[in-house]
Amino acid sequence: MKVKRIVANINTKDIEAAKCFYQDVLGLDLMMDHGWIRTYGLNEEMSIQISFASQGGSETPTPDLSIEVDDVDATLDGMKRAGFPIEYGPVDEPWGVRRFYVRDPFGKLINILAHED
Repeated sequence: MKVKRIVANINTKDIEAAKCFYQDVLGLDLMMDHGWIRTYGLNEEMSIQISFASQGGSETPTPDLSIEVDDVDATLDGMKRAGFPIEYGPVDEPWGVRRFYVRDPFGKLINILAHED
């Protein structure tokens, strides 16, 4: 047996609210739309990971999702322009990532990060 995919499901009455954050700013594609559920993603191979944490590191709250991007600062600028509240960072963490925390339209705490080169 092998896990093929892990999908995060966020309960909401307003699925349209996801478009600006996940598609417009983060650049994910709308991969499925059944009206009651929309799935955003990319048709690329990605690592499958699930983390369990007592905190988010640096004594921050544990984020609901972590999203790795190729350019943290460009993503931060996009989030700010779109009006999403930044709650932490940007900061270069001692374990080798640059990151910030932002709230998505559903109040979920999202850790946006890139590994330092």
